[in-house]
Amino acid sequence: MPSRPPTSPSPSAPASPGAALDRFRRLRLVVWGDFIADEFIYGEISRVSREAPVLILRHREQSLVPGGGANTAANLAALGIHVKLIGVIGDDPAGRALRRFFSSAGMDLRGLITVPGWPTPSKTRILAGHSHTTRQQIVRLDREPGRGLPEPLLRRLCAHAARACRASNGLIVCDYGYGSVSPAAVHPAPAWLPAGAPLTVDARFTLAGYRGLTAATPNEEEVEEIFHAPIGDNRRRLENFGRRLLRQLRAAGLLITRGRDGMALFQPRRRTLHIPISGNDQAVDVTGAGDTVIAVFTAALAAGAGMDLAARLANAAAGIVVMKPGTAVVHMPELLANIKNLVSPA
Repeated sequence: MPSRPPTSPSPSAPASPGAALDRFRRLRLVVWGDFIADEFIYGEISRVSREAPVLILRHREQSLVPGGGANTAANLAALGIHVKLIGVIGDDPAGRALRRFFSSAGMDLRGLITVPGWPTPSKTRILAGHSHTTRQQIVRLDREPGRGLPEPLLRRLCAHAARACRASNGLIVCDYGYGSVSPAAVHPAPAWLPAGAPLTVDARFTLAGYRGLTAATPNEEEVEEIFHAPIGDNRRRLENFGRRLLRQLRAAGLLITRGRDGMALFQPRRRTLHIPISGNDQAVDVTGAGDTVIAVFTAALAAGAGMDLAARLANAAAGIVVMKPGTAVVHMPELLANIKNLVSPA
């Protein structure tokens, strides 16, 4: 990818967090990536099995919600943003459930391809507890495609992405390693986008292969995996890894999410901004919080906010969703109510 300067997609920066959020409803954003079905099965503990030392659960309820790139899209839609989808789903119950959700949320599905015989990536979490107690996850079962997508299908996705990007305010890439997107496929994307529109990436395994994006939003564990060393409380190592990755990606920004340690925003020739967590540090469930972060961060950039404000808004949104059970989204009234609690970066 060619290098990209810091973005300023609107003629003037919003004067306040509220002004930035007010522009969200006019945005059209493309989400290109791996769409995952997150299934939650809840059971009440009945007894210990005599067949094996395991719990027997009495089934109470279950739900299936968008995960991965689908959750990023869901967060955008919940904030009133028009979403264009680029990716694949299987012709299976999980894929059909995702398509129904996308359709009901008013998303543009012209770039969403159903592939017969290809299983929709699914993550089934089984949670157990007693009545009136907090449910605890005891196991997760993943269903993953056993093969990659054929080259002609990848070319179709690229063609859909090119068309969608030309009439959009930005592109979010959600690469979970299931084959719907890759660094090579995204390489020409800057030329598809209008001048100044942000291109952001959340990549579980291949982030180091992307180049020339506006920003990336890895979590600390993903950065540690790239450099094969832990960060923990070592601020010097965090600074070293963050600066090296920022240069390697040739990005205008790098937002590293650090769980209860907040976030760290890296920009060229600017001091690193360390942002404390928003709200309570006793998270209920962090599932999908990274999807919320990249959704709000990118939308804020597309609305004309600077990196600092975009990161603070994303941090506020993350503070809301981690207090909800399961894979969750943030809604505009919640975010508007929370922006008064925004903490200035240290």
